[in-house]
Amino acid sequence: MKLTLKFLTILLLGTLLYGCEDEGIKLPPYPNGPDTENPEEEEPKPEPEPDPTNPDYPNTGWAAGELDWVFDMNVVPEIHIEVSLEEWNNLLKEYDRDSNTSAYVHCDVEFSSKGEVHNFVDAGLRLRGNTSRRRPEGNGGEMHRTNDTDWRHCHFMINLRKYQKDDEHELLNVRKIHLKWFKDDRAYCREIYCYDLFRRFGIWTAAYSSYCRLWIHVEGDDKPAYYGVYEMIEAIDDKYVKKRKELFGDHKHNLWKCRWGASLNYDDIHGASIHYDDDSGSNYTYELKSNIENFNAAREQLVEFTRKVTKLTGQEFHDWIASVCDVRLLLRTYAVNVVVGMWDDYWNNTNNYYIYFNSSDKENYQFFFIPFDYDNTLGTSSHCGVQSDSGRHDPLNWGDTRKAPLIGKILQYSDYRAIYVEALNELCDPKNNLFYYQASIARINGWHEMIRDYVVNDTEEDCEIKDRPAGWGNIYDYRILDASSSMNFFKVKAESIPSR
Repeated sequence: MKLTLKFLTILLLGTLLYGCEDEGIKLPPYPNGPDTENPEEEEPKPEPEPDPTNPDYPNTGWAAGELDWVFDMNVVPEIHIEVSLEEWNNLLKEYDRDSNTSAYVHCDVEFSSKGEVHNFVDAGLRLRGNTSRRRPEGNGGEMHRTNDTDWRHCHFMINLRKYQKDDEHELLNVRKIHLKWFKDDRAYCREIYCYDLFRRFGIWTAAYSSYCRLWIHVEGDDKPAYYGVYEMIEAIDDKYVKKRKELFGDHKHNLWKCRWGASLNYDDIHGASIHYDDDSGSNYTYELKSNIENFNAAREQLVEFTRKVTKLTGQEFHDWIASVCDVRLLLRTYAVNVVVGMWDDYWNNTNNYYIYFNSSDKENYQFFFIPFDYDNTLGTSSHCGVQSDSGRHDPLNWGDTRKAPLIGKILQYSDYRAIYVEALNELCDPKNNLFYYQASIARINGWHEMIRDYVVNDTEEDCEIKDRPAGWGNIYDYRILDASSSMNFFKVKAESIPSR
């Protein structure tokens, strides 16, 4: 079908340099550029009523039921994307111009699951990924070759409300879905497993995730390209926060995406790039994703938070962190992070997480840590930070606390350390059916039965499920499905857990 060309690219580039002195923090002036209102913000609408019959979410009152329907681990939904030739070529041109592009093109989307079909006319489609962002077909400079295409796996994002701001452009209150191919995960399960484990362990800050099958039809082609089995992930944005506003306490404040170098260390904050999301595709160290019209105050709050994390000590730090953070939730979140072997994380590599402050007040807020990006886990190990083996590394010294102080400083206190150690043991306890190897293998085998017949695809990449970690990893012998192997990751990791 033909779509009207409405192509929007916003390029706002800014660089912020910080100078920190003992007598105070010198901040640069507010950068030019953000709109006075968030373009993604929507009109308020009634929140769904809590389901008192659902024992898994007894006290939330949030949209868990809607998310459970969209991200249902028991089914494999089908996603069909229709895009005009002109818009698809625009996507290719944008990638060629800037491989880090975040530019959208117009498309139509059909989402089918459990006998229901949802159609969305004039939605948005863009490429995703940091180091993994790819061109979806051909070589640089080539435009689409009708019926003769060299298709390539890549990550996408669908924004159903990008161009049409109405309720009809939401899927059960979901407006954005990340579509992620199983790059470096021949087992087709690592990130799926991790997000599922977070939810089983009651970590409500973790995004929802599940499988799907993806087709893309470019106008003029005789048939759509089948991209195969993908992971679909809930987007972490202002909508994510709003769904959980009763749990966060407020949904109108400061959500930050934290990339490599985001140490939460006051001694490093002056050298970090701190910016709002300007839709330029720039990889800022700390990127404000919501409430950008109040960026200056959000930035000051973040810097002051890192000052206290770094400079407070003794009982003062112990009491302060408990006053601004649910320490139990944070440490249980990090226990999952460590048992799955997430080395490319905050503590070890100052990377891959979000944080949310539920107030814009510089001193009075609650801080939340949001886990993110779990494909390099379950035996995909690397020489990185202080680690060389993500299965055997000491969970109590997961990273360099001098570099990334938050978790290590908290664990210096016996009462907080007891929460963390208890969570690690709870995860590995056979009777809980969480991280224990038999329960984990059975869970993954069940998912494989759902998707095995669907992995062969038109990109001719990743067409077979294999129990192997990423080929570039430093320990290739780890296995997750072979219970008899001495290198079964679940067993090796359980042996590293400190006793209660």
